[in-house]
Amino acid sequence: MRRSLTVRAEPTILHLDLDAFYAAVEQRDKPSLRGKPVVVGGTGGRGVVATASYEARAFGVGSAMSTAEARRRCPNAAFLGGRFDAYREASAAVMRALREVSPVVEPLSLDEAYVDLEAADLPDRSVASVSALARTLRARVAEVTGGLTASVGIGTSKLVAKIASDLDKPDGLVVVPPGLERDVLRPMQVVVIPGVGPATAERLRRAGVHTVEDLEQLSEEELVSLLGRAHGSGLHAMARAEDPRPVEHTREAKSVSVEDTYDTDHVDPRLISALLDRQSAKVTERLRKARLSGRTVSIKVRLHDFSTVSRSATLAGPSDDGRVIARVARQLLRELDTSAGVRLLGVGVSGLADWIQEDLFADEEQPPVVVDPDTQAALDAASRGRGWWPGMDVEHDEHGRGWVWGAGRGVVTVRFETATTGPGRVLSLKADDPALRAHVRPPPEDPPEDPPEDPVDAAADVTDG
Repeated sequence: MRRSLTVRAEPTILHLDLDAFYAAVEQRDKPSLRGKPVVVGGTGGRGVVATASYEARAFGVGSAMSTAEARRRCPNAAFLGGRFDAYREASAAVMRALREVSPVVEPLSLDEAYVDLEAADLPDRSVASVSALARTLRARVAEVTGGLTASVGIGTSKLVAKIASDLDKPDGLVVVPPGLERDVLRPMQVVVIPGVGPATAERLRRAGVHTVEDLEQLSEEELVSLLGRAHGSGLHAMARAEDPRPVEHTREAKSVSVEDTYDTDHVDPRLISALLDRQSAKVTERLRKARLSGRTVSIKVRLHDFSTVSRSATLAGPSDDGRVIARVARQLLRELDTSAGVRLLGVGVSGLADWIQEDLFADEEQPPVVVDPDTQAALDAASRGRGWWPGMDVEHDEHGRGWVWGAGRGVVTVRFETATTGPGRVLSLKADDPALRAHVRPPPEDPPEDPPEDPVDAAADVTDG
């Protein structure tokens, strides 16, 4: 078969996907939950599932399902909120392990990345050689994360590598030899192709296209007529396993922001608020395009006398919700006296994380914002009996470390155990017990670079990878 010039001749693109990542971290750190169904996400009636363990998936629980439906399907599961500090720590260890293999690593999220094996130290790039490397890498990931598993796919392109990593989950390894890419793709539903979302899939269905093989039968002209020049041409190539996208070693964005300078000073508070809302919407659009969310919302205001002030607030959890970002921005603006005029206005979001909508981890009845840049305020509030949520790390002066099983009516129930202790006992304590407090995880082994002094000014533009 003739090899396309737009893909590699050897299987040198690796895609790694950590299995049920959030739930797996919870099971690792909570011995009593190992081998049992775990659901991570919003724990209230309006919550949404972010990740379900494989034990919970056996009951039909899946990502983006409402928590209420998940509880109906699997009432005995442990329903936990997200612990992003723990997830980021595990993710950082995995990314370091990937960079031990190759200097060219493209993270897609906390639990997913591409690796360019052309830059790896290999005796050759045969199927046998890259397979051996992948087996060593999976063992290394388990070692550095305390037992987490990863599924790996390797192929001649990003498309094939990513699809291959899904073929043998969990803890699997699939290498697609050069020349067999189309054989692998043809039986699959067309939605496996990047860019085929619900709307495109419906248009293709109406044209009689259900599988990649069906898509392959259409000419480029037919697809362009159906979907437009760029989209149609792209799908025509993807259906033939032609994906020239390189693995891109990009610097991670520290913040996403929008700011505008005005020709005349604005004094109308309603107008200023509306401008802030519009900027918040633009920031949200960039976050979602990059599949990111952030914990800290900042505003920057340059007043009539050219003085510049900034304010920021830390959310209870990462968010890409424009309504939340706008609400916090307006709240911060109310702290400033803008009656003499505003000549520059900016909104930014920092503390970026893997893209998870806030409603996956926070419920409406919980306070959405801690208006204090220092997260210690949130920890102080928790120690006074407020802010307890299922899955939260805590410690007690007498009983040691554990995690919150549930809370309500002035009582917090804690299971005292850690990843290394084995299953622990459960105690119910007063929510305002002065000996009980949130547990602060130690800083990571390789801390991130210092954040810019002004996260709005120093924001990096976020683009698709």
